[in-house]
Amino acid sequence: PRLTKNKIQTCIKIIIIDKYIIDDKEFDIPQVDTPPTLESILNEPEDEDEPFILEDTCILNTENIDAHSCETSSLASSDSGDPVETNATVHGSVLRRNVLKGISAQMVSAADKVDAGLPTAITVSNVIAVGTSHGLALVFDQNQALRLCLGTTVTGAEYGAVSALSINHDCTRLLCGFAKGQITMWDLANGKLLRTMTDAHPPGTAILHVKFTDHPALAVCNDSGGSVFELSFRRVMGMRTCESRCLFSGSKGEVYCVEPLHAGPELKDHPITHYSLLAMASLTKILLIGLKPSLKVWMTFPYGKTDPASVPLLAWQFVAAQKTINPVLAFCRGNTIHFLLVKKDESGTIHVIKQRQLQLNCDFISLSWINPRTLVLMDSTEKLRVVDRPSQEELETVDMAELQLVYNSSHFKSLATGGNVSQALALVGEKTCYQSVCSYAGQIMYLGTKSVHIMTLRNWRERVDHLLKQEKFMEALSLSWSFHEGTAKAVLSLFADPAKRKGVVAEKMVEILLQYVDRSLKKCPEQGKIQVMEQHFQDMVPIMVDYCLLLQRTDLLFNQIYPRLVENSVARGVFLESLEPYILSERIGCLTAPVMRDLLSYFQENGMMDSVEGCLVHMDITNLDIQQVVQMCWDNQLYDAMIYVFNSGMNDYISPMEKLFQAIGPPLREGKPLTDEHVVMGNKLLVYISCCLAGRAYPLGDIPEDLVPQVKNQVFEFLIRLHSVEAAQEEEVYPYIRTLLHFDTREFLNVLALTFEDFKNDKQALEYQQRIVDILLKVMVDNSDFTPSQVGCLFTFLVLEFLCSPDDDSRHTERQQVLLELLQVGGVVQFDEGHLLDLAEKAEFYQICEFMYDRKHLYDKIVDCYLKDPLRKEELFNYIHNILSMPGYSSEEKQLVWVKALQHIKVSQKRLHMLCPLEHTPGREKITEKHKLHEATAYLLEKKGDVQGAFEVLLQETGDEVPSLLQRVEEALHDIIALCQRSSHGLNQQQREVCVCVCVCARAVRSTWDPVYGKGKLAEIQGLILGMLETFNYEQTLLETTTNLLNSDLHWSLSHLRKAVSRGLHPRQDHCNICLQQYKRRQESEEEIIIFSCGHLYHCQCLQRKEVGVLSERQYSWSCYKCTSNQGSRPADRRSTESSRSHSASLAQVSQAVTIHNQCAQPNMKILAYFIHLNMLQKNRLVCVRDHNVLKCYRTSSTKSISHFDYFLFLAAFDPF
Repeated sequence: PRLTKNKIQTCIKIIIIDKYIIDDKEFDIPQVDTPPTLESILNEPEDEDEPFILEDTCILNTENIDAHSCETSSLASSDSGDPVETNATVHGSVLRRNVLKGISAQMVSAADKVDAGLPTAITVSNVIAVGTSHGLALVFDQNQALRLCLGTTVTGAEYGAVSALSINHDCTRLLCGFAKGQITMWDLANGKLLRTMTDAHPPGTAILHVKFTDHPALAVCNDSGGSVFELSFRRVMGMRTCESRCLFSGSKGEVYCVEPLHAGPELKDHPITHYSLLAMASLTKILLIGLKPSLKVWMTFPYGKTDPASVPLLAWQFVAAQKTINPVLAFCRGNTIHFLLVKKDESGTIHVIKQRQLQLNCDFISLSWINPRTLVLMDSTEKLRVVDRPSQEELETVDMAELQLVYNSSHFKSLATGGNVSQALALVGEKTCYQSVCSYAGQIMYLGTKSVHIMTLRNWRERVDHLLKQEKFMEALSLSWSFHEGTAKAVLSLFADPAKRKGVVAEKMVEILLQYVDRSLKKCPEQGKIQVMEQHFQDMVPIMVDYCLLLQRTDLLFNQIYPRLVENSVARGVFLESLEPYILSERIGCLTAPVMRDLLSYFQENGMMDSVEGCLVHMDITNLDIQQVVQMCWDNQLYDAMIYVFNSGMNDYISPMEKLFQAIGPPLREGKPLTDEHVVMGNKLLVYISCCLAGRAYPLGDIPEDLVPQVKNQVFEFLIRLHSVEAAQEEEVYPYIRTLLHFDTREFLNVLALTFEDFKNDKQALEYQQRIVDILLKVMVDNSDFTPSQVGCLFTFLVLEFLCSPDDDSRHTERQQVLLELLQVGGVVQFDEGHLLDLAEKAEFYQICEFMYDRKHLYDKIVDCYLKDPLRKEELFNYIHNILSMPGYSSEEKQLVWVKALQHIKVSQKRLHMLCPLEHTPGREKITEKHKLHEATAYLLEKKGDVQGAFEVLLQETGDEVPSLLQRVEEALHDIIALCQRSSHGLNQQQREVCVCVCVCARAVRSTWDPVYGKGKLAEIQGLILGMLETFNYEQTLLETTTNLLNSDLHWSLSHLRKAVSRGLHPRQDHCNICLQQYKRRQESEEEIIIFSCGHLYHCQCLQRKEVGVLSERQYSWSCYKCTSNQGSRPADRRSTESSRSHSASLAQVSQAVTIHNQCAQPNMKILAYFIHLNMLQKNRLVCVRDHNVLKCYRTSSTKSISHFDYFLFLAAFDPF
């Protein structure tokens, strides 16, 4: 009997999610018309729903029913089930769990009233069908109202329990499979039984799965024998029939699960859907077959080693990837989930691609997609695990133990037919629940023994609100921020556009923050220790500040949140104190005026002046009372803050110095000892001056670039003032420099030294530098107030800054000598040796470096000094010999020098030969010449007595290296002069004259480089040499100009001549002008054809018979027979004339001839040949012949082939006669 509405006192809505909405912009999916989704229905008001009252409460276990079930039973009511166990993660509660109380109650009522039995299977489409153990199928509509009760208990006793259910894609047919093997088809419109199939598969086996495909007349079933059959429904002569075809026999391996690919209405035209794909899972592998247009196995995939009791699972889902949507098959057995992407390429080929697998530490019994990115799995402990597939991150765990999930073990063991199944199938069947879990359009339903539960994804607002209901504000803010940044998983109903998404989420976060503030004030303990109240707000206030800064909403922080917290004095203090770390880290740079005043007054009241100073120097103080802040800083000795306020608030860099000088000046002038406060002020003053002169802001940051020159000039002008602003009559001149010198002479000079190093290219700064040096000398030298030590610091400063200046190339030797003498007599005692050594190396004062290393007994480093010093390089071996042979040096020092010498020798193995004794090295000059060691060669020749040879070697080196290496030229000239000086006494008169001449030239060259030698007679030589160079430059320019003019004139002439000879030769007739026959007479003959510039064409043999050719250099020079005949002279008389013709005649007056092979001259074709060549100025004709399909040009005077570098041949032969 069919249940009627009078047995139910109310109906309960069920909302079915039509599909998972994929973001079109993200996946580039075209817009399609789709039916309403569950999301729009979920937000509908539920005020009109009537309360649900059970007809017999004793039948239903009320302990498992939500307390709110008496008020509403709508699926849209939030969390109408029991509290859900969730992971305490930033993802919050991802799944919304609801109990379909209407269906649950009616299942219990049906079991009691009509003996329907316990639920065994469920399927869902636009309706929900539930099968029972007594063979009934209960069909409920979207309002959870019972529409149909299909079958009877009588047929149930015959067929057994309903073991499988399936609804077709248009929700018009229902297939029911039974435990004893029968299959029935029902019309869901009227509840009529359409077909009963008893022979679709072998008898004695239970139906494990029966499923419609997207094809309206095609279904598949799987029985307990492990076989799979295709069911084709037809209607012939008004009779409904069903044809069964075996797709897979259980004898080859039992199939436990089948899953056809279903596509929604928006994907019905997808190219993959035409194949009616079917996935089948056995204990060992996965099979993917296509049912249409013909049966075809596409792929098999083995599992590998797994637990024999593990359940094979299959699930299809269309997924967007790379701007296309393709189906993905997820399958697993045990704890590993595999993914297969099925796609069809442009050529029509189907590809099955294995993708990254997912592994979790549990054994799964159910696998379902809830959207293209998220899977919901149930493990063997009946816990749901929500997993994000792209990141493989587990989002949530939900305990479903109270559901009392229905298992299909009896069907897999085929108990209704006598249990004739394999042990493997029975073992797997212990944990199978295929028919108790079904998914449809973004929702998953789970069938329990007394209830039906539905799981859907929460939208982003619901996930946040769920946390807020539990007063988990920190988690709610964290989750909201992940939505804001686009990093959240399983997101629903949120804009894909980043700007819109951030705008919507930011509004929600503002709402949460304000709620959080109110809650923090309400939850604050009203009584108790102050420390407890402070701790309460210290836990909450930083969270408010953090998220306001993340949202860039300081207006919210200072204009809405702070006014609320001010009501509580403890909260106010905690808030102000919590701002300090954000200000110091420069996350907050500007405060509103009320907050700034409260902050300063609070810190001042609580004695936190260090915090005041730290905050002031990191903030924009333009909205403060500058005078009040400056006075507060001065009174509390906050000198850094005072300087910062002057600089940043008023761009005043002088007033802070004046204040500090007024404080430290009087005790220094009176000779009183300085207090600690004065010492701190003086040190800050020195650092401040250094920062200003270096362009850096004090105490941190940089001065604006446009103010840097102005600030430097102002500071310099301030320091060199003759008197202070309010100077007394007895004040000495230059009070500021004098004060700094008295405070700390060395540090002040160090500040100047650092400043001068940065001002090498600044003219204005160099003027100030000179002015300050003059003032220093005037103040300190003739003043008894300064100790000798202070005066020594001044001279050390002058020595180091001016004598060791690396940018001053003048009088290098003199400056080095002066400094060396000062060091030797102890005149420079107040200096940093490391700093002096660095300056000496930069200035190339290698003797100073030697002196410093010698004092430290670092003799091995002196070797480097000799090698770098060009004036003393040749003294290195003597130095090494002295160190190694003379007493007074330790063995360790000698060893270091020896190792250093060997290191330099090993650097260039070429110089290894130079270590050999001269008398034991035959052919040593050849060795040095081989390695181009000119200096060594000259030295050996000099020792051998060949002074002239040594001179020539060095002179040759000078001539070779002048264009590229001027430095080496000067070194070579120095060597030449030294050689002439050493060997002049052994030369004859002529050799001496050459040496003197070269020395004079060398001196002259050096005089052009060194201004020291630009005086007296050397200046006259300099003028002579420079005059010679100017004359050479003038003559060189004149020669280049003349050459350019000649080249230009020659180019103009050649250009006109080329135009005259570059005309194409066009024959006037297509026959020979002598024999009057066609120029191509016989196909097999190879004749040469001669074309003249006049347009006449001849056979070569005809011209030879007429004797019009002149033989010269074994080549014929032809002339036109017809033209010469018209001139009235015989060819024989012209031979001498042709042979004696001047080759320099104008090319325009010379007859040109082109010889063309006969095979190359096809009918109706003409050949236009251009020959361009400079040599044609002296040649009167060219010959062109064809050799193996190659057109070659020959000079008339030679049989040698002309190179392609001599001629450019341009052919154009495609114009019919």
